[in-house]
Amino acid sequence: MEKRSLSIAGHRTSIALEPEFWAALDAMALEAGQPLAAVIRSIDGSRATTNLSSAVRLAVLAWYQGKAQQD
Repeated sequence: MEKRSLSIAGHRTSIALEPEFWAALDAMALEAGQPLAAVIRSIDGSRATTNLSSAVRLAVLAWYQGKAQQD
């Protein structure tokens, strides 16, 4: 697990994820042309779960599923 701190909606928070999820988030941010914090802020704003780390993992899964459907 790798823990990172960032600001979301004006407050500091920490997220602990496996390195593979951080790498996927970096790829999502690169593809979107946005900073990593903006991608996480977007996930935070649309999440259906109370746990941000879980919401991030689900967002990464959905992103990869979308890519698989495009192929």
